Amino acid sequence: MTAIARREEQLWSRCAGCASLLYRKRLRRNLDVCPECGEHARLGAPERLRQLVDPGSLRPLSDLLPETDPIDFVDVLPYPHRLTAARASTGLAEAVVCATATIGGHPVALAVMDFRFLGGSLGCAVGELITRTAERALDDRTPLVLVTASGGARMQEGALSLMQMATVSQAIAALREAGLLTVSVLTDPTYGGVAASFATNTDLVLAESGARMGFAGPRVIRQVTGRALPEGFQTADFLLRHGQVDMVVQRRSLRGRLVALLAATRVGRSARAGHPPVPRQEPASRRERLADDDAALVRPAGPAAAVAPSPTSGASQTPAVRDAWDTVRMARHPARPTTLDYLDSVFDGFVELHGDRLGGDCPAIVGGVARLAGRHVMVIGHQKGHSTAELVARNFGMASPAGHRKALRLMRLAARLGLPVVTLVDTPGADPGVSAEEQGQAAAIAENILTLTVLPTPVLAVITGEGGSGGALALAVADRVLMLENAVYSVISPEGCAAILWPDRSAAPQAARALRLTAPDLCRLGVVDEVVPEPSAAAHGDPAETAHRLRAALLANLLPLLDVPPAMLVRLRRQRFRRFGTTRGINRAGVR
Repeated sequence: MTAIARREEQLWSRCAGCASLLYRKRLRRNLDVCPECGEHARLGAPERLRQLVDPGSLRPLSDLLPETDPIDFVDVLPYPHRLTAARASTGLAEAVVCATATIGGHPVALAVMDFRFLGGSLGCAVGELITRTAERALDDRTPLVLVTASGGARMQEGALSLMQMATVSQAIAALREAGLLTVSVLTDPTYGGVAASFATNTDLVLAESGARMGFAGPRVIRQVTGRALPEGFQTADFLLRHGQVDMVVQRRSLRGRLVALLAATRVGRSARAGHPPVPRQEPASRRERLADDDAALVRPAGPAAAVAPSPTSGASQTPAVRDAWDTVRMARHPARPTTLDYLDSVFDGFVELHGDRLGGDCPAIVGGVARLAGRHVMVIGHQKGHSTAELVARNFGMASPAGHRKALRLMRLAARLGLPVVTLVDTPGADPGVSAEEQGQAAAIAENILTLTVLPTPVLAVITGEGGSGGALALAVADRVLMLENAVYSVISPEGCAAILWPDRSAAPQAARALRLTAPDLCRLGVVDEVVPEPSAAAHGDPAETAHRLRAALLANLLPLLDVPPAMLVRLRRQRFRRFGTTRGINRAGVR
């Protein structure tokens, strides 16, 4: 191609919607919206900021973070090489740009995601940067505006990327408690862990025209259900019809709508000016010292071991080293005890409660009141089944939005009654069906995660089989997270990871090893607090002994939590998730 031809190519752009050939300068003047068909082209974060904020008001926040490769992930290319390539092609340090600015004269803190950088995926650094921005908004007492564009959580950082859904959600919860506005602007595309956390748990959710949003992507839904998708499925207009967004906004109107919303909330803040101010958080260093002191109140005695002592022998038991793929198959064994099995063998007097009070009762979630060593608790868990008929009837333990909302109702009821919550996690993931998307799957998961970060009662979670992605995290934001020895917990299934990062799905065993999804791996990473050893025959080989060990582990971890005041519980729970990934050892003073 000659230099003249290259120059001509740079002057013109072809619309992805109508295939019209457009003069690039004209397209840019129209905010990258096709003047022929209205197709909204994707924007990088820097251009998005230029369109939204007042000229001269942008003050970038530091994006300097330690290099992050927390699980030494390698597929066909080492993860650090992918990061280097993404930085070179985008000119960005990470998949989000964070800043303070004014919009129509109103001060805001902004975090704008960029899909060009590894699909806008949510990793530890992205979670840390967005969390810092939310904390800056809290310190400055300004609204937080999030602009999302993401394929979901970052596979290359394993379960640690999954934890960022909770970390950012609890930062949003702190803004909610302080009476500060949070707004998310959904742009194309917003999926997975981002959709199921901070993209949908803000006060206001705006969707840019043409944006698509959902928990599961269209390809996954078609593969799982074998169904053709409805016209306009998961688009902004679809979301508006199904009550999942506040409004759909053309790009040329987006800044004006934000100005109007910020002005209205500013009036509300001024009207409350005579009220006592919400207490500000203490400086980070002091909060961290207090958390370290407080953690001693709930930390089990003795050294932090990767495996809990066997309750039957009283001696430390080291599990046999098992290949990660073998562990995945063990966790999926059809004879493995289910939540209902444990409710019968570990707990006493279980009384099941049904319904989300909005029109559904998901069979994949069971919950109700039970007794544990004479103490009443609220138990909520995924239910799979053993036979094919049971699995189908329970949707293989994949909860619908009604299931997540039923769990949410029972969590809130437990808090009102002063009952501890015990959750039993065993799911391949949340329901990826069409009806689940229509009923707001992402928002249902996001609300559970946010609520658990502030629930004023002890929460103890156990990964008993499969802990699959956001569907698992929706029940696993807890004060203590336990995991059975042959369970797994991951941001994505090995098959799904292999299909995306390897040439074919036959690489699932390699993906399982790379994801660090076994109990010992996750205990070393701090995602799991304690591993409950299984008998040599595994849980399905000796369910009675497994139940005995699980009961002992539950009591050992729950009893210390009962003496911790509710406010301290919430603070410690937040500190637990705040420290994941790149948050370790990082001081907020790095924000300039």
